[in-house]
Amino acid sequence: MQLPASLLDSLAGLPGYDRSLFEAAHATTEPITSIRINPAKKVPLSFSLEKVPWTSVGFYVSPRPSFTFDPSFHGGAYYVQEASSMLLEQVFLQAGLKNQPIRALDLCAAPGGKSTHLHSLLAPGSLLVANEVIRARSGLLRDNIIKWAAENVVVTQNDPTHFERLPAYFDWITLDAPCSGSGLFRKDHASVAAWTPGQVNHCALRQQRIIHSAWKALKPGGILFYATCSFSPDENEAITEWLIKEYGAIFQSVQLDASSGIIESKNGYRCWPHLVKGEGFFFSCLRKPAAAATSNQSIRVAKSKPINISAHYPSLLQWVDLEGMDVMEIGNELTAFPKALQSDWLMIQQTLHPIYVGTLLGRWMHNKLIPAHALALSTRLSLEVAQLPLDYQQSIAYLQRKKINMAFTVKGWVVANYQGLSLGWLNVLSGRANNYYPKGLRILKEHL
Repeated sequence: MQLPASLLDSLAGLPGYDRSLFEAAHATTEPITSIRINPAKKVPLSFSLEKVPWTSVGFYVSPRPSFTFDPSFHGGAYYVQEASSMLLEQVFLQAGLKNQPIRALDLCAAPGGKSTHLHSLLAPGSLLVANEVIRARSGLLRDNIIKWAAENVVVTQNDPTHFERLPAYFDWITLDAPCSGSGLFRKDHASVAAWTPGQVNHCALRQQRIIHSAWKALKPGGILFYATCSFSPDENEAITEWLIKEYGAIFQSVQLDASSGIIESKNGYRCWPHLVKGEGFFFSCLRKPAAAATSNQSIRVAKSKPINISAHYPSLLQWVDLEGMDVMEIGNELTAFPKALQSDWLMIQQTLHPIYVGTLLGRWMHNKLIPAHALALSTRLSLEVAQLPLDYQQSIAYLQRKKINMAFTVKGWVVANYQGLSLGWLNVLSGRANNYYPKGLRILKEHL
């Protein structure tokens, strides 16, 4: 791989940079595969795991398996995520937010790696808003939130400037900023040819615009986790230095194991591929000064009117455990969301463009309530729902949305599961079963 000379020259003098080792890492080292386990879905996995040292739930996987043909992947048992980006966990834990309910925002969230990771770290009673501005990517974000069984999340599709409508609202903001992507050259060889210094400058200006909006939405005393997958200092140290000078941001140091190979830089930390078992990554923890008080009291919030399920939809009680949840009717869909977060949901409704909230329970089709895929994958699924264990081949057929060849001993709505992990719904009729796995999620390949 021939790296851009202008990139190599721009890195000279940065802590931890060694040009020859850096080039050698890109020329000889295979990309590293890592996954993050879902604490809410502990199931056995079929491949060997090696611990990622800076997270409690991350593991390296070698050789890389076919995730497409692993039912556990489709059931949300784990997320395939680059190991360096899992350093978010150390920042969050050391920020002292783990044991208190907070409002958190992932501003540029798709495809959902940092959102699902952050969700696993949040204390009960917390709210997570996962936002993506690009429509196509916001759908992927929603799908990954559903697989993760995240019930206290609102997925939005908004420009970062729209979050200025929620001043001083969030205790934590993750900003994995759009960048030139040089840190992922080993995974994406095509991006090497597209890299230019002009692209770096363009990204840096966009990062400043996004931060301007994010900073307004952050509470005084709140934490901004800023990160990029770029090596360029103009997108990293220069940005954090600008944030400190422009807004009075306070850099918060993070204690890391010296053996990790992570290098402290100016107002941040760097992962170099010749020092860390992971890809290129920069991150910084920045606190908003406590004196920078603003208010969102001008936003008027209507009172919530949850549905009386026992009176209107008693059959739903056979499918779902609704303890601590309110059920809302949105169009032709029924959705559950934590009671304690109803005022937040109503405020978000009035200020942003939500595309998914809580746990979708079901939707009306031809005057019948059809259970939602999200319910099958959630932790709210009632124990009364019949489970249909599938072997590996049957599970793959189900995920391909094909006919399941087996004898059915139950009728009605049942959940297909693989090794105890729910995959989705089947409607068993006389002698056959209709496969309700979502068409947009089905495995398109026929074989490995």
